Formats: sequence, structure tokens, C-alpha cells
Amino acid sequence: MKKTIRLWCAALAAAALTALATLTAAAPASAATLTEVPNFGTNPSNLRMHLYVPDRVAPRPGVLVVVHYCTGSGPAMHTGTRFAALADQYGYIVIYPSVTRSSKCFDVSSPQALRRGGGSDPVGIMSMVDYVRARYPVDPARIFATGTSSGAMMTNVLLGLYPDVFAAGAAFAGVPFGCFATTGGAEWNSECANGQIIRTPQQWGDLVRNAYPGYTGPRPRMQIWHGTDDDVLRYPNFGEQVKQWTNLHGLSQTPTFTDSPQAGYTRTRYGSSGGNAPVEAISAQGVTHNLPVDAAQAVRFFGLDAPAPTPTS
Repeated sequence: MKKTIRLWCAALAAAALTALATLTAAAPASAATLTEVPNFGTNPSNLRMHLYVPDRVAPRPGVLVVVHYCTGSGPAMHTGTRFAALADQYGYIVIYPSVTRSSKCFDVSSPQALRRGGGSDPVGIMSMVDYVRARYPVDPARIFATGTSSGAMMTNVLLGLYPDVFAAGAAFAGVPFGCFATTGGAEWNSECANGQIIRTPQQWGDLVRNAYPGYTGPRPRMQIWHGTDDDVLRYPNFGEQVKQWTNLHGLSQTPTFTDSPQAGYTRTRYGSSGGNAPVEAISAQGVTHNLPVDAAQAVRFFGLDAPAPTPTS
């Protein structure tokens, strides 16, 4: 089993690194630097926190949590994606969590990680968000999460557990909340990775609702990306995520809007035809787990490319 996990992690890492390499570009001149923050709060799984604050922070900045792939790190996501460069442009703050366990995969499988306040990585990441909120005039309505591969799985988990904190997420090549659940301490769920866990929309939605019993407020918007030829986290996981998030929003499985944002990509929206639809799903024809992280489209979906709305009395 350990050998299998190592092989899967290596495949995840190689695919993610290839995808990120296609998007790495020269950063604009800036005095802002990535800074590690120690002692940021409750941290049951010994995560590390890196923070990027642009030179020009918006008056009421948004916050974006960018979550890495297996064997990756926060600094690797900082240099390998354009989220920091876009933060320079739009004035939001970026948090990059890093795993320290040997696999460098985020915990999206343990009972603790799949229960609000239960412990493990989600609690540590929430401490990072609270740390930033305590020190900057953050707009509480503009806190977001995104990630690729293991980070995409954690994006689903964070939005499921903390719908009162995160306004939206963008998951690049992930799986639904709860799909990777295991018993006995295993980090890897081959059945989920292979796209063999198929549930009804109601069943997927109930997994999220049961993780935070009693919550009746709004659910975060979700943007879902997946390649049809994903050979690590198989393509059926794309449709299962759509089922889960449309159910949580009380929406039909029938898209409200369909288009092609670029050659080979099909975009469907649910609940609205506009760019702020509750659920937006992008399927990339012929793309493997080397799915490019389109930071600009994620930032656009979040609304971080526009000024924060003026608060009303």
C-alpha cells in the first residue's frame, strides 16, 4: 500500500509540475516577497504558512488560499502560478499552506479532516485565514480557496466545512468532498481516484451537510476544472463534483449556459448564465492530469479582478 501511495504521489507531482510549468512567467517588478509566518495559531497537523501581501493592498482586500499538489509546497505554488502576479494587479492577499508529512499530500481522507473543527489540515488552514483577518482590513465576503490535484480536493473540503467563511472556490483536477474518505489511516483512496465512486446528487450533498450539521446559510460558489483524459484522478470525478455542488445550491443537473472558452474546452454554468453562476464547470477535451491552472479565470470567477463593493450602512 505504501508503495502504491508513493507511485500515486509521484504521478500527481509530475503532472502538477508539468501543468504549472506551462504557466510560469516572469513576475513583474515588485518589492513584495513571499514570507513564512510561524506560530499563526492552532495547527494540529504541523502545516507551514507562507503569505504574499502585494505592495498595494486594496482598501478592503480579498484573501485567496492557494493549495498545492502532492509533494508540492506553498512556495512552489507561489512561483508556479500567476496568483501572486494577479494579486499585485488587484490588491488581494494570498495564503500558501504547505504540508510537512512525508507524502506532502493534504489530508482529505481522515474523519477529523472531514468534520468541521475536527482537526488536521483544515483547522490549520482556517488558523491561517484567521491570522490574516486579524491583521488586515479583509472583506469577509471575499475569502476564497483554490488548488490543483490534492489542493483541489482540499478546496472541496474547505468549502464544504466552512461555507460561512469561503465565498467561492476553484478546483483544478480534484474530487468531490468526502470521496477520498478512508478508514485505518490510509491517505489514498484508489476507488475514488479511479472514478468508481458514483453517488446521487442528494447523497453527495448530504456528505457535505452532515459535516456541518445545522448550517442553513448560503453555500459557496464553485468552479470545477477537469481533463477528460486525467489518468490520476479519473474524469468521472468531474461529473460527481458537479452533482455535489449543484445539489448544495438546490440546482438542476441541466446547465443554464454552455459555451467553449477556448479550443477543446467546454464550459457549463448552473443556476445562472453569467460569470458569477453558483456552479461553473470546465471540461478540457484530451487533457490529462497535466491540467493548466488558469489563475486569471479563477480570479475572474471569484470577482477579485474588481474592487470590493462599498459597504452599506
